[in-house]
Amino acid sequence: MTPQPDPVAPGQESVWRYPRPAIAEPTSAHIVIEHAGLVIADTRSAIRTLETSHPPSYYIPPSDIRPGVLRQATGSSVCEWKGRAAYWDVVVGDTVLARVGWSYPDPTPPFALLRDHVAFYARPFDCCTVDGETVVPQEGDFYGGWITSKVAGPFKGAPGSWGW
Repeated sequence: MTPQPDPVAPGQESVWRYPRPAIAEPTSAHIVIEHAGLVIADTRSAIRTLETSHPPSYYIPPSDIRPGVLRQATGSSVCEWKGRAAYWDVVVGDTVLARVGWSYPDPTPPFALLRDHVAFYARPFDCCTVDGETVVPQEGDFYGGWITSKVAGPFKGAPGSWGW
């Protein structure tokens, strides 16, 4: 069952108008991730991925991620469009946020923009913002979309949405 798209307010994008297969595009949105009193990432040079029924995920260039916080994690997964993903832990002092980031070291050609950029799940961090607005993490433990008032759903990830 495909859900009915939510009404789109002025200034919003409907995730139901995002393409499938997914795309990657540069964004000038101001992306900030904070945890334990530190700015983990701060960029205006992110790449966002857009896919039908998903809020955007933001991939941050390594130069805009705090030096020393990333540690390669074990395991990988495969996206049918982007290729094989590597995972990252974020280490802040004695705290390890396990597998909270992912990247595509060798993405498929349509996603070459993502090479070496890192996306992060919003839920484990103290605060993640897009243009100053605190994001709501996409539901579920698999998808990493960031929900703001600029996107209209409903969003994949909630119970019962795997078939969308």
